[in-house]
Amino acid sequence: MLRFPALGFLLAFAASPLAAAPATVESVDGRTVTIEDASRIVAVGGTVTEILYDLGVADRIVGVDLTSNYPPDANDKPKVGYMRALSVEGVLSLAPTVILAIEDSGPPETIEVLSRASVPFVLVPKAHDAAGVAASIRLIAEAVGESDRGAALAAAVEDDLSAVEGMLAKVGERRKAVFVLGVGGGAPTAAGSNTAAADIFALAHIDNALAAAEGYKPASDEAIVAASPDVVVLMADRSHHLSDAQVLEIPAFSGTPAARDGRLVRMNGGYLLNFGPRTAHAVRDLAAAVYPELDLPSLPPRPWAAAEAAQGQ
Repeated sequence: MLRFPALGFLLAFAASPLAAAPATVESVDGRTVTIEDASRIVAVGGTVTEILYDLGVADRIVGVDLTSNYPPDANDKPKVGYMRALSVEGVLSLAPTVILAIEDSGPPETIEVLSRASVPFVLVPKAHDAAGVAASIRLIAEAVGESDRGAALAAAVEDDLSAVEGMLAKVGERRKAVFVLGVGGGAPTAAGSNTAAADIFALAHIDNALAAAEGYKPASDEAIVAASPDVVVLMADRSHHLSDAQVLEIPAFSGTPAARDGRLVRMNGGYLLNFGPRTAHAVRDLAAAVYPELDLPSLPPRPWAAAEAAQGQ
């Protein structure tokens, strides 16, 4: 099994006790939450889980949701279900001392009950930009008593995001792209505004061809052709049965500049959309694929991105 190689990064810090001094953090729903004991953590949301691993507290995680599949070892943790279909019993049955959940977890009635339970429950803001990524890291670190580690991780990620922004100063005319969750028998499900895909496009200096739409929804062939995307970005973990040529022959794409120029980019959905420590690397890789003529340099190797690189994203 591939092991997450975060140890080299974490050796710079002294080991922290499981039960540190009480921490007080602000949940995204406005509650002030005091955490007396962070020795048994339930993590909901791939971003939350990834950050916890990067902080070196994997041994304290007693349960994760189904979107928490990075690093690979997270797949071995007990599951509490899908992040938007949680049950109170499923979460509390693992006897957590703290629950950390990304803000769009659900359903609402479950979140309401958990927020009133005796176990500290923190909703973590979902990041949409570089500042949000660093803020999420610092919040989670503070909640589990690892503020120093969180500050170091956030600073390194901020440095990488700043470096990518500097690289992308070379972008002249921006290309338009359409982000597609998957293609099958029906209309492609594509990303409009107010989506993680739109946010990652913005960081990569790419225009969202379907910005006039809202959210993730099926897009008609006519709408995509009219949007005239220069690039199709497809989740690599979906539509494996279709070759690049077959995808670009689909009516929704066949009449676009993307099909004419053979511009199809496949990237792992979690890597691209989680808005966590790997975001700078994901932005750089996406931009390098969309603007190959820029010959963008690689970012410095980071332990939190090493497992991703070993898997080929």
